[in-house]
Amino acid sequence: MNAMPKIMTLTDAAAERVRNIMANSDNDITGIRIGVKNGGCAGMEYTMEYADEAAAGDDVIEDKGVKLFIDPKAILFLLGTEMDYSVEKLSSGFVFNNPNQTSACGCGESVELTAANIDALNAFEKPATAG
Repeated sequence: MNAMPKIMTLTDAAAERVRNIMANSDNDITGIRIGVKNGGCAGMEYTMEYADEAAAGDDVIEDKGVKLFIDPKAILFLLGTEMDYSVEKLSSGFVFNNPNQTSACGCGESVELTAANIDALNAFEKPATAG
């Protein structure tokens, strides 16, 4: 039987940065809520916000000591995504390495995403038949 692909994973750099943010926050933060919304010149934008608990329908992922709450409307757009934290000379920030991304705008703020193929997902959930 095939294993269901993970919705999201974190690189060590992303996990370290999230843990650091949470440790230095004045608020009681349990994790980060990740989603997508319509917007930007390419059509969609990633969303991130502090979360103290799961909202109804959230998929909860724990990776490298970090808890992610995935908005149920975003699951098919985020399936297989790796969240990284990048530090460059002039900027730093979270980067989403998403296999469902088909393009991005020049400014890097918005992306075009295609939902994961539901038939491919169903194939992961069904046991292989002998024959």
